[in-house]
Amino acid sequence: MKLRRGALRAALALVLLPLLTPAGAVEPISLGLAIAGAAASALTGFISYPRLYCYFRECCLHRHDQRAATALQENLDKRLFGQHLVSKVVVKAVRGFLNNTNAKKPLALSLHGWTGTGKNFVSKIVAESIYKRGLQSKYVHQFVATLHFPHAHNINLYKDQLQSWIRGNVSVCPRSLFIFDEMDKMHAGLIDSIKPFLDYYELLDGVSYRQAIFIFLSNAGAEKITEVALDFWRNGRTREDIQLTDIQNALSVSVFNNKNSGFWHSTLIDRNLIDYFIPFLPLEYKHVKMCVRVEIESRGYAVDEDIVSRIADEMTYFPREERIYSDKGCKTVDAKLDYYYD
Repeated sequence: MKLRRGALRAALALVLLPLLTPAGAVEPISLGLAIAGAAASALTGFISYPRLYCYFRECCLHRHDQRAATALQENLDKRLFGQHLVSKVVVKAVRGFLNNTNAKKPLALSLHGWTGTGKNFVSKIVAESIYKRGLQSKYVHQFVATLHFPHAHNINLYKDQLQSWIRGNVSVCPRSLFIFDEMDKMHAGLIDSIKPFLDYYELLDGVSYRQAIFIFLSNAGAEKITEVALDFWRNGRTREDIQLTDIQNALSVSVFNNKNSGFWHSTLIDRNLIDYFIPFLPLEYKHVKMCVRVEIESRGYAVDEDIVSRIADEMTYFPREERIYSDKGCKTVDAKLDYYYD
């Protein structure tokens, strides 16, 4: 125990010395020798304290599995509106996967719905629940189709680069998170290059991908989701009556057959490698008002219900006759608030 305490003190000294020593107080060569000697004696003891190390440096899977699942549940409950299916499925899927010590494949979630319904927001919350730095974590990797894969004639190059990037990052951190945005704008066939990483392999070239998480975001399938939601509304049933089984199969078929989708005739769907197709329902007037209230509070202002209603009223809604759903969800709420709060 005394040896471990000594090693711990030495490790702390290594971390804190640059902060506590006045500039120029130690000659560089002497400081280098001191650090080298202390490091040699402290290394074994220091690596015995992973929590201490992770306090100063970000570690792969920053939070314990149960804490990550709890943070995910709390954040979705507080910050996501009108998406009961999303909250239920994402929490169960992520919690079950993080707690599974013998997963047979990576977790693959495909999020679908109109712009402004919360797809990017949910992927951000998932990242924040697992890593303290969220999307800024070095273990979270975000790809945007129009930015990272813009030219169809470079698709073979993109495939090689994408495979190398995933392989290299999972080798460093098995619990890596990969987010693919704008799947509806991705070139058909490109996403199939990562099929081996999502399949039921124990190892590929000595690397296991079974702890990784893949999240795909797409507008594809939004029409089918709206169709189901409208059927429920017109039949006098609430949106909360909609179950995943009412949409998921039709959604996966719709995405698979959509030529404007990166999943068009994709082997990821054909081989059932996507674990959940998660529908984001179009948002109603009341949900837009919820978004406005939260945004006002986040800016430090007291909620003014008159402003809340005025912003919600400025949105356009569809279908044209019923005017039930916001055609941009909550996407433009932030910009509209700028008009009222300068």
